[in-house]
Amino acid sequence: MSGLYETVLRPALFFLEPERAHRLSILALKTGIGRRKPRAEDAAMQVSVAGITFPNPLGLAAGYDKNAEVPAAVLGLGFGFTEVGTLTPRPQPGNPRPRLFRLAADEAVINRMGFNNDGHAVALKRLASLRHRRGIIGVNIGANKDSADRPGDYSAGIHVFNAVADYFTVNISSPNTPGLRNLQAREHLRPLLERVLAARNEAASRTGASRPVFLKIAPDLAEAELDDIAEEIARHPLDGLVVANTTLSRAGLADRARDEAGGLSGRPLFERSTIVLAKMRERVGPGLPIIGVGGIDSVESAIAKIRAGADLLQLYTGLIYRGPSLPGLILSGLRAELARVGAASIAELRDRETRAWAGRAIDDGSKT
Repeated sequence: MSGLYETVLRPALFFLEPERAHRLSILALKTGIGRRKPRAEDAAMQVSVAGITFPNPLGLAAGYDKNAEVPAAVLGLGFGFTEVGTLTPRPQPGNPRPRLFRLAADEAVINRMGFNNDGHAVALKRLASLRHRRGIIGVNIGANKDSADRPGDYSAGIHVFNAVADYFTVNISSPNTPGLRNLQAREHLRPLLERVLAARNEAASRTGASRPVFLKIAPDLAEAELDDIAEEIARHPLDGLVVANTTLSRAGLADRARDEAGGLSGRPLFERSTIVLAKMRERVGPGLPIIGVGGIDSVESAIAKIRAGADLLQLYTGLIYRGPSLPGLILSGLRAELARVGAASIAELRDRETRAWAGRAIDDGSKT
């Protein structure tokens, strides 16, 4: 399928405007296109973190299934988990179009979507309608652009989706909502974490179900900012990190769309995001789960993320360039890697190259 996709289907899709092509892919998943035959459980591929046993380490990142329309279909592609959203309390249209750009020469995407979504109520209804689903669904929560109380928006997401989410991701790292990334600063992060985790505890006491909470950070943080985040995490019972969101860096890009405003994802993000991942692994220690995101589009890049310190992986832009067979190819490659090195589990691959990655400098290339 990969060869057919890259030679026939991808060129056809790339004739379409990116958001239209994205919508077409959602509709295709609703029809069952791309669904794989369920594979027998493979204990070596399971990853147990934050009280959850993931059937395999590969997930679909937030941003694709923004409105929780096709989580079951996504899992049918072979992913071990999927993350819907980002979802805000009230529906919002996002930023004006055009706001999504392919950089084909760089195998990358720039987006300035702006948390366009249908809001909590609509997504909750869709998730609650799923019956007897297999696989793990995380909910990525955000704040409305015009919110007067952004920490309150995140807390509301915890309460609303507690019954249907397997875990939460607190997204404070999108560059497309003005001022949102300021929540990563220590003086803002501390009260945010206090309120979000208090909401988690309140929801747990009400329902009896306590959901893990992950924090998604940007790849554009300086060393001192990484120190601050790690210190705040040590002060709060956070369940994990997602490293990292899109970047504002434009270093090394060739495509003429490189000057578009927004967050960059795809292959050029791989090195930067992996360095930040390793640096955070060294700061938070071996016990805190980390989901590695950014530039995963092959078996090699997936293995490198794990060796740099990731427990779990997420991808999105790689699907645009490699097609729906990519999850299966990566998972097959991970199984082969376990056999090659004589490892009994994915966990045994982790941290084998953390020090080397963490020793690299973060490129401070030009930002928009």
